[in-house]
Amino acid sequence: MGKYFGTDGFRGESNVDLTVDHAFRIGRWVGWYYGQGHKAKVVIGKDTRRSSYMFENALCAGLTASGADAYLLHVTSTPSVSFIARADDFDCGIMISASHNPFHDNGIKLINGEGEKMEEKVLDLLEEYLDSDTQLPYAKRDGIGCTVDYAAGRNRYIGYLISLATRSYKHYRIGLDCANGSTWQMAKSVFDALGADTCVTANHPDGLNINVGCGSTHLENLRKFVLENRLDLGFAFDGDADRCLAVDEKGNEVNGDQIMYLCARYMKESGTFGDSKVVTTVMSNMGLYKALDALGIGYEKTPVGDKYVAENMRQNGHLLGGEQSGHIIFGRLANTGDGLLTAIKVMEAVTETKQPLSVLASGMTMYPQVLKNVIVTDKDETLACEEVRAAVKKAEEELGSEGRVLLRKSGTEPLLRVMSEATTRELCEEKVDNIIAAMQAAGKLIRVK
Repeated sequence: MGKYFGTDGFRGESNVDLTVDHAFRIGRWVGWYYGQGHKAKVVIGKDTRRSSYMFENALCAGLTASGADAYLLHVTSTPSVSFIARADDFDCGIMISASHNPFHDNGIKLINGEGEKMEEKVLDLLEEYLDSDTQLPYAKRDGIGCTVDYAAGRNRYIGYLISLATRSYKHYRIGLDCANGSTWQMAKSVFDALGADTCVTANHPDGLNINVGCGSTHLENLRKFVLENRLDLGFAFDGDADRCLAVDEKGNEVNGDQIMYLCARYMKESGTFGDSKVVTTVMSNMGLYKALDALGIGYEKTPVGDKYVAENMRQNGHLLGGEQSGHIIFGRLANTGDGLLTAIKVMEAVTETKQPLSVLASGMTMYPQVLKNVIVTDKDETLACEEVRAAVKKAEEELGSEGRVLLRKSGTEPLLRVMSEATTRELCEEKVDNIIAAMQAAGKLIRVK
């Protein structure tokens, strides 16, 4: 990770950590970098945060001042920017979103012309510019770029999603929690077109209510919605719709690990998985690995971040990967996590097998898991601290093959994550608290968030 761009873009509180000046300068550099030798084309999307409009204007000003043309998808999802960047031959794409974070945060995600997270070497060059006094040349006369309304691109993405469904959703009552974010209009359009009786919640964004008590980070909203309306199942997205979690007809959560399990199983049984493996991150639940072992399906582990999952999938030709949080990638169909695409693939398993979601997810048993976020004096120093390392080692030895612990840096926030899995929640709590106590004893702990 660089100084500004983490695993999922340049993110922080609007006009505090990420300012409108940053956005203008990013636009200036991107327009200049991709405009050497030809007129650059950049496609931009945004979520519903109040500050997203401000950052969109600043990016457009920077891009056009450097001679690039800026194509606006308006309010849309991160995966739609990825799709259009690749399908319509753009030099790169930009998404303005802080994903599942509260409204006062925002972020700028750069996507290359293949629809993938931007290469580190390009981000390194951009960060060098942001920290320098380099003056880039301004475009002049007819060399100045223009801003283009490109809502048609968003509609083309919606059409692509609809084309992927293998059966009609007629006779299915489906709930959608749009998190007052990017899918507030798109999601219903897709499911209505596929014949579902679609019921929608959290689809009235006001610029301030994105992710507030709703979406994939507050699944209790969808659980209540599904049960009260007697729906067959429901899907919850995050602010920029690159995540999807589900709720079955009984109101039970179906997380990203369970979605990967049921999709891998369906794909294998339908003969479309071949020799592929499931690509997970180190945060995936032990229950997933035990369930995949029982099916004879292999798997690989990467660091946390869907960009690392995507890299592994590209390098090895794997068809399915993702994170417990709901970033699911379907190889050959997308180059990034896509919440709406994930919902469509889950519905494929449901409609083709004619089994409810509760049955499809029942073959995997989740191990209890406890995760606590801690703010420390210095992340790297804490990870290297002998007392903390000893506490982690002791916990691992005590759990053996029936559990694990994980201590890692957050890729998007200034904190450490302490996680444990074990046969009981009480055991998880004990191991996590022991590691945090070691941090406190060593003088590294500021507070548990």
